[in-house]
Amino acid sequence: MAEAVAQKERGIKNPVGRFLFHHEISEYPTGARRMGYLALAVLATITLYYTYYTQTGVTPQILEGFHMSFTYYVGIVVVSNALGAFASLPASKTDKLGRSNVVIYGILIVGALIAFAVPHTHTELQFAVVISLIGIVEGAVLVATPALVRDFSPQMGRASAMGFWTVGPVAGSFVVSIVARNTLDHLHAWQDQFMISGLFSLGVFVLALFLLKDLSPAVRDQLMISERDKVLVQARAKGISDEEIAAGVAHPWRQMLSFDLIGSAFGISVFLLIYYIAASFFTIYYVVTFVKPNGLPFTTADANWLNTWFWGADILALIVVGWLSDRVLVRKPFMLFGALMGIVVLIFFLLQATHPHTSRNTLAMLGVLIAIALSISYAPWMAAYTETVEAKNPALVGTGLALWGWILRIVVAVSFIFLPVVIPSVSPIVNNTTVATGQIPACNLAPATASEPAIPGPAVPVGASASTFSVQHADSVAFAQAHAALLTKVTQNYRVVAGATATPPVVADLAKMPVIFGSDLGTLITLKPQFEKLVNPYACQLSYLSAHQAELTQLQSALKESPKQWQNWFWIDVAGMVIFIPFIFLTKGRWSPKKAKADRDEAERKVQEELAAMGMSS
Repeated sequence: MAEAVAQKERGIKNPVGRFLFHHEISEYPTGARRMGYLALAVLATITLYYTYYTQTGVTPQILEGFHMSFTYYVGIVVVSNALGAFASLPASKTDKLGRSNVVIYGILIVGALIAFAVPHTHTELQFAVVISLIGIVEGAVLVATPALVRDFSPQMGRASAMGFWTVGPVAGSFVVSIVARNTLDHLHAWQDQFMISGLFSLGVFVLALFLLKDLSPAVRDQLMISERDKVLVQARAKGISDEEIAAGVAHPWRQMLSFDLIGSAFGISVFLLIYYIAASFFTIYYVVTFVKPNGLPFTTADANWLNTWFWGADILALIVVGWLSDRVLVRKPFMLFGALMGIVVLIFFLLQATHPHTSRNTLAMLGVLIAIALSISYAPWMAAYTETVEAKNPALVGTGLALWGWILRIVVAVSFIFLPVVIPSVSPIVNNTTVATGQIPACNLAPATASEPAIPGPAVPVGASASTFSVQHADSVAFAQAHAALLTKVTQNYRVVAGATATPPVVADLAKMPVIFGSDLGTLITLKPQFEKLVNPYACQLSYLSAHQAELTQLQSALKESPKQWQNWFWIDVAGMVIFIPFIFLTKGRWSPKKAKADRDEAERKVQEELAAMGMSS
């Protein structure tokens, strides 16, 4: 085997080429060295998803900046995931070619696209193309990184290792929320968020280029129960020829396309429906659904505060649950408990959608519990799935994970196709952030009363102002809609009537202007109290909104229907968790810790017998 490795190194004659593309080691690492390789794989995963999910932290700003409809944005997400799904399939070749180069250069490509390409896109089509390219790379790295983690983690520590790997996507979202929350108020351009994550990715690329390694095929293709198997694994590797290695990975899809693997991958994919929404759309959900005690909608910063709690809890739970699963040697009981807990908590969470004044603390607590439930199921499932693949052929872990990656991304893409169908109100709510010219004129009119402050200048986005105005001043809006034509005349002649006074007595002066108002004069005088109380303080804003009656009406209708539609989607997510439960039984592993311990003891006994037959000891 050592000769085979030497031949492979000599095959890359250029020293620069060997440095750039040869990252293989033939001895199984232990202790701190093994943990270092695992940590690098996890860091690479965190980096990938930090860059991939950067857009979720600034989605409202992206839509406004490109004047992009929400439906178009969802289409980008669908295409990106679909391309990622099919990029997962060729990543199965990592069983033959190794994993590290896919990870190292995947991070380089994504970092360059995020740091330099995204900030320089000027149209929504350009943005869509770049995000889709990133999706292709993400699909390949999604397969390579867990395969690399499996290579460096025996089964007895697999749940802990996979728990740390799963931290990658979660921590990526966590970092997005932390950075966005702390920089959006200082770095106003949404492009800055992409430059930050892209440059971070390029830094991790340099680190991985120097330090990340692959196990040689003869070592990684074997099954390891514990680190004590190292001696036997390496002894076997010395006697494995290149022909035997090639035979072990022949006809990979024929070996992996089985009901237990397909069913298990599908089950976890629908279980994670709520995770997809959290990662991609929780920011929008919070902003368009909930209001603060002062009646103003949640801001993007408020949504990222909630996201921080969700992802932080997810990270901690993944680590703890992985460790517990390895301690008791079982996976399935954790999967079942997490699913049942998730169903209960998600129902409580979805019920809040129709209560817009639900406090941030309540939403944060429910988000934390959902995240914990997802972690309780997912970390043990990842361990169980890789162990199920190993039971078929440990040399084809990459192919088994490619199958999972393909199914996962297809489920994500299909689910997001139906998102605008189930929640049609999201589009008009989000789209109304760029109505017409995109700005309500800056107005600094004095309020009629201290309890009814005017919307002050400077100019602000239409959607935000319209929704805020609708919530706080519903009477003004209703009155303005009922008397739109008269309101237009009033506001068109506002400066003529009011002059430069701070609190203009509009209606009193209008009564002296029969030429301007003609037959409407009588109505105007009759409605004098309403104009003074409801319209006069907001004449400038109402004049603008009256020119966009259709958009405002659509927005009000969408705001009314949105909570119920989000609830419908969350019920689908609950159904996904229910569907997952029977698929738990397809994965390898015991339900009983006692029986699992007996299996481990028997496996260790066989290892000692084989070593004794070779005249060796562990």
